[in-house]
Amino acid sequence: MELSGSYQRSLPLIYLRSEKFVKEIYEHYIKFGNENFWRFLVSLKKSGLTFILPKNEIMCQKKILTLLLVQLFFLSWALAQQKQFKALLVTTTKGWHHESLHYGVIAIKDLAVRNFFDVVLFEDPNSFTDKFLEQFQVVIFLNTTGDIFDSAQQKVMERFIESGKGFVGIHSASDTEYDWDWYTKLVGRMFNIHPVIQTAKLKVFDDKFPGLQGFANGKLWTEEWYEFGPEKISDLHYILGVDEATYNPKVDWGKKKGEGMGQMHPLAWYHDYDGGRSFYTALGHLPTNFSDPAFLNHLYAGILWAATGKK
Repeated sequence: MELSGSYQRSLPLIYLRSEKFVKEIYEHYIKFGNENFWRFLVSLKKSGLTFILPKNEIMCQKKILTLLLVQLFFLSWALAQQKQFKALLVTTTKGWHHESLHYGVIAIKDLAVRNFFDVVLFEDPNSFTDKFLEQFQVVIFLNTTGDIFDSAQQKVMERFIESGKGFVGIHSASDTEYDWDWYTKLVGRMFNIHPVIQTAKLKVFDDKFPGLQGFANGKLWTEEWYEFGPEKISDLHYILGVDEATYNPKVDWGKKKGEGMGQMHPLAWYHDYDGGRSFYTALGHLPTNFSDPAFLNHLYAGILWAATGKK
């Protein structure tokens, strides 16, 4: 490793103060090569950072080699820590705003920590682009309501699913984007009406789908029981429902009335759609839902399947 006289006299060795700093140094070495790398180090020295000046070229070689070996260790460590998948959490509301929304965000972030995946809260509407979505494997609609995307954003979402990725809808995700035909098929069925909040017994339709263990044997659950409109697509796999004999499904909103859905009243389902995967659960109206282990297990099973296809 030969250095010109001026670079040899001023070449610094940087204290390894943080993993991020070490990675940046190594990235500059790979990107710019030996000569420009020395210039980069000198510029850092001039910026006022703390350095150890090597006494001779051999010592310099050994210390720089040590620096790069440490970096390789960090790179290996980073690869070993790669998360299972990355989720985008959308909470936009243009209609009713659920009190449970805040609790849902906290719960899903906690699920991410406990199950080793990344979750990013969607905050900037202008960032919803093809490029931005490349990093995610699943988009989660948490208690969204109303028309939340413009036509360009709708196309971005469609291409995301077409690329083989996943969608999860929670509770009022079925009360969102009624006029977007593609989305209504993605969800599968849309919200129609609901009676007052009541306690009722749950029914497991398909115990082969994971995450339903906590709902077995007619578990009592207090919820805002959604009554849904007709199927928007025919391949829905129903996994969970409610027993209408255990609550009063009748409701009258004046122009709209509800009589229930009968013996087959679904609450959660999944299906393959347009090249990707879609999971929906109608549970999640009450803030307390998001601290219930049975519901969180159900929710994570849906997220995992939508993101990876694993069940």
